[in-house]
Amino acid sequence: MPIEVCTIGGFSDTGRNSTAIKVDDEVVILDMGLHMENYIQHTEDREDISHKTYEELDEVNAVPDYHFINDWKDKVIAIVPSHGHLDHVGAVPFAAQLFPKAPVICTPYTIEVLKSIFRDEKIRIPNPLISLNLNSKYTLSKKITLELVHVTHSIPHTSIVVVHTPYGKVVYANDYKFDLQPTLGKKPNFERLQEIGKEGVTLLIVECLYADEHKKMPSEAVAKQMLKDVMLGVNAEGKAMIVTTFSSHLARLKSIIEMGKKLNRNIIFLGKSLSKYVTAGEQINLINFTQDVEIIKQREKINSTLRRIQKEGKEKYLIVCTGHQGEPRAILSRMIRGELDFQFEKGDMCIFSCSVIPVELNRKNRERLEAGLREKGVRIFRDIHVSGHAAREDHRDLINMINPKHIIPSHAGHEKAQHIVSLAAECGLLPANIHLMENGKRVVVK
Repeated sequence: MPIEVCTIGGFSDTGRNSTAIKVDDEVVILDMGLHMENYIQHTEDREDISHKTYEELDEVNAVPDYHFINDWKDKVIAIVPSHGHLDHVGAVPFAAQLFPKAPVICTPYTIEVLKSIFRDEKIRIPNPLISLNLNSKYTLSKKITLELVHVTHSIPHTSIVVVHTPYGKVVYANDYKFDLQPTLGKKPNFERLQEIGKEGVTLLIVECLYADEHKKMPSEAVAKQMLKDVMLGVNAEGKAMIVTTFSSHLARLKSIIEMGKKLNRNIIFLGKSLSKYVTAGEQINLINFTQDVEIIKQREKINSTLRRIQKEGKEKYLIVCTGHQGEPRAILSRMIRGELDFQFEKGDMCIFSCSVIPVELNRKNRERLEAGLREKGVRIFRDIHVSGHAAREDHRDLINMINPKHIIPSHAGHEKAQHIVSLAAECGLLPANIHLMENGKRVVVK
């Protein structure tokens, strides 16, 4: 029997990533993510998870639509998030209960992120949580074995998921980067990927967010150097220095801490989501930031901390806070609006160690935030950042490494996916074996 695939979410647009793989009478769901723009709009611009029902979120297209696999519902034997970003794991608190007997299997850090969400929002799911180390296998049944192959990305413990079946392997690379100089953790496991290629791959499902960029994506070490150039190379004497970045990007936070120590500034992290991801990393001894950083997550303590910074002298502190996309309820936006006790002055520095996620809501929010900063005379440093996603030449290397029979582009709409289609053709795949999919569609591969 061949392998049947249902592309549930993340194929017609960017977000709510989820794919179901059916092998005879058993189904594995890969990723269970949120559509972040729709989710944030529905939850009043919250920067974090809040307790909503699956039905409520499904109505606003914020979660994958599992009605597409109603006929497979009783066959689901595992839910496998590839990593801890909310567009891949954020729907687990709401949707996993639709498949109550299926364990959630993912890397230790991803498990800790989930536990943190459950704890903070007092959410319970019936599904067992199983932590599987990177570069390990887990036997699901007589016919299906899971393997999580280590790869780099902008969050720790990201995996390329390999589903071993009697009909060949499915390789799921739905967020990855080939970073040869990671600043936290090891290089990708190229050796194992090459072995998997020799063993035979039936299908590769691969992200396409930057497949249109004709380059190899630069290393995180480049982003570290960019931070060094700004934080250590610009005269900030007597001025505030504020850095905002993705809360889950522990490698970037590690570099920011290093620069803060060289500046002899007291480092303070402000925001609930920063606390969540850092705590998850410390729980599994991946990092130990709290030896160098004061982390404040409670709203009432954030304001008293900012008052203390003002009183003791802003030049003595490095503030790392949430709000890099201009989210109205995040710390940075609230500081600008005067809702928190912090007075910006001309010449203060605000460093955005991120890119703007290209959706209209984020563009407008960031424009509003930056206008507020400029009004107060704050120096803005944008795009001190390198992406955690593969570019076109990284994808070419992956395709050549594993030599799949079939390819499905994922993690964006058709405009982006077309670049994987053309690349797959360049790599010698037959047109009939390159599948441009929509949400809710099915395809059989063999």
